[in-house]
Amino acid sequence: MAVLLEIKNACKRYGDQVLLDEASATITDDGRVGFIGRNGAGKSTLLRVILGEEELDSGEIVRHPRLRIGYLRQHDPFLPGESALEFLMRDSGQPDWKCGEVAGDFEIKGTRLTGPVAELSGGWQTRVKLAALLLHEPNLLLLDEPTNFLDLRTQILLEHFLRGYREACLIVSHDRAFLGATCDQTLDLTAGSLTTYPGKVDAFLEYQRERAAHVERTNAAVLAKRRQLEDFIARNKARASTASRAKSKAKQLERLEVEEVAAAAPTAAIQCPTVSPRRGPAVRCRGLSIGYPDRGIAAEIDLEIEHGSRAAIVGDNGQGKTTFLRTLVGSLEPRAGEARWGYGCELGVYAQHVYTSIREDQTVLEHLERAAAIGTKQQRILDVAGAMLFRGSGVEKKVKVLSGGERARLCLAGLLLGSFNVLVLDEPGNHLDVETVDALAEALVAYEGTVVFTSHDRSFMQAVASTVIEVKDGRVVNTLGDYATYLAAVSKEIDDAEAAAGRGVRGSSGPRGDAPRGATAKPAARTDREIRKEIATLEKSIARLDAEKKKANASLLATSDADEAVRLHTEMTAAAEKLAAAEERWLVLQEELAAAEG
Repeated sequence: MAVLLEIKNACKRYGDQVLLDEASATITDDGRVGFIGRNGAGKSTLLRVILGEEELDSGEIVRHPRLRIGYLRQHDPFLPGESALEFLMRDSGQPDWKCGEVAGDFEIKGTRLTGPVAELSGGWQTRVKLAALLLHEPNLLLLDEPTNFLDLRTQILLEHFLRGYREACLIVSHDRAFLGATCDQTLDLTAGSLTTYPGKVDAFLEYQRERAAHVERTNAAVLAKRRQLEDFIARNKARASTASRAKSKAKQLERLEVEEVAAAAPTAAIQCPTVSPRRGPAVRCRGLSIGYPDRGIAAEIDLEIEHGSRAAIVGDNGQGKTTFLRTLVGSLEPRAGEARWGYGCELGVYAQHVYTSIREDQTVLEHLERAAAIGTKQQRILDVAGAMLFRGSGVEKKVKVLSGGERARLCLAGLLLGSFNVLVLDEPGNHLDVETVDALAEALVAYEGTVVFTSHDRSFMQAVASTVIEVKDGRVVNTLGDYATYLAAVSKEIDDAEAAAGRGVRGSSGPRGDAPRGATAKPAARTDREIRKEIATLEKSIARLDAEKKKANASLLATSDADEAVRLHTEMTAAAEKLAAAEERWLVLQEELAAAEG
């Protein structure tokens, strides 16, 4: 295990904002690291420092002599009129057959490979960029929000690629489901400090919560002991007979210290408009055809969305999700048929074309005061502004100086302050950090109005959606299932396609490939006695591993030492993985025994 990259005592600041404060971390050649932290914490800045595009104020980045970095570019690297194949050959210097082979692993074939790459959707262009990365054969991938604007199918393909990739990865993402599926280590940047955790992001967040609770309990006990000692000293230091005991207690008091707890980042306080619940259809589509004057997207759409439902609009990029939403809200005329909203429906719309039309001469606060429902208290307006990262003097910024992301958040804040009983949201979480997206999901679930939305964040979709409407192959239909059902269906479709092709995404073979646990070569026929003997041995191992896991978990919850906690978590994770493998092997043996007895 070689160290590819070492960050030593890194310091970086912009004005009064400290991004890195004596921060240190290492990335090894076998690390698949999920990089997390609040918006503005400095994650992208650190990536730019690693790439050599920015300098540290102090400290250093030590790179292995054979380090080859592959960076997923967010900008457009394509030339006008260039095909995907031409781009891959130009970018990598590899022959056409090699570029075509790697592109095929990402399902880039036919006209998608030979036609103009600029005409591909954002998701397909990202696949082309990933193929280009692979052709350079990097040993460290740096991915900054790789799932932004990717449809579900491309996200799953990217997961397959990363799970099988045999080199190191450092991935910045707000999508916990994606990080959980691809990364086995976590790097956290908070208050200028880097923390490395040898486990998945959910385990790290749980460890953080348990650690904070443990520190609070310990500090409470220390403070109680302090008060007890201070009271004893005050009562006894003046008397000659007890002065020596008071002096001894004073020494004990000096040794009692509370552990510092880092101030938690502000938590988003999001609340949707308060509305009266309604029944019946919120919107009816009858014989609806959507599209543009020169081309149709989908036709013969007949569906209803009920009041109070949270309808997720799903489908691959380029299939027409946004076109359908634009038609629903009336910003795009139907080609045929109608989409009719029920009486009394007040629509609040969050979409790209909305937040490019805000009055630029207003301040953030002035815009929110105009958007808020009559009678909204000033503190409520400031709370929502703060949840969308406009804090302190930020509310006095003029709209004309806001970035695209800031304008998007401002529009969303205005919707939340309104009195709308229908919210139509196109990618509402794109410019928000994980904690704010979680808070928005909770608010939408509690909202008694109707929500129609799209999102590429699976965790958000699963938390919010109560019904799923798919846009695919010129049709728009209610899938009559929840989001978990839809996700499983798409995953199975991709798995079946890869199995039929005889391989997965390139890199999925070899020591880092994810073969199904418990899968073994077909064994030679064995007697019942041999199978039962192995089952008995395995059951003893299962009992032992289960005891080891429980013991490590109990010790982890009890310890206050950070290094010991990391060691115990590693021990518990190793035991859990062995236990899972043993249990799945036990199931395989049970099937083998049943077949032998049959």
